[in-house]
Amino acid sequence: MTDDELPDDNPAECAQAEALRDQARTGGLRFEAYLPPALADWMLERIERGIFADPSEAVFAIVRTYSELEPHRDLRDELLGRMLDASAAELESARRADEVFAELRRELGNPRPAPARWEKVAG
Repeated sequence: MTDDELPDDNPAECAQAEALRDQARTGGLRFEAYLPPALADWMLERIERGIFADPSEAVFAIVRTYSELEPHRDLRDELLGRMLDASAAELESARRADEVFAELRRELGNPRPAPARWEKVAG
C-alpha cells in the first residue's frame, strides 16, 4: 500500500463517491457535516470574528488549504510531526487512563444533546 492509499473501510461510500464524481466535477458537491462540540465552538468563534462568513465557507477554506498542502509532503509531514509532539506532551500531563475511561463510560451513558443546526440566512 502506498502513502496515498487507504484501506477500503466502507465500500458503499467509496462506490457513492465514484458515482458522484462526474456530477460533482460540473456542479460541485453539497453535503452535511457534523462537528463535535470543540470543533463547532472553534468554527463558530471564527464566524463571530468575521474570519468566515458561514460554516460552508469555513469548510471550503479548510479543505482547499489541505488540498494545497498535498503536493508538499515534506511540509505536511513536518506539521503532522509537530501536532503529534504537542499531543504527546498533553498526554504526559494527562490523568490516569482508568480515570479517563471511567469518565467516558459515564458520559457515554448519558443521552447526547441534539446538535445545533446552521441555517442559511436570506440576505
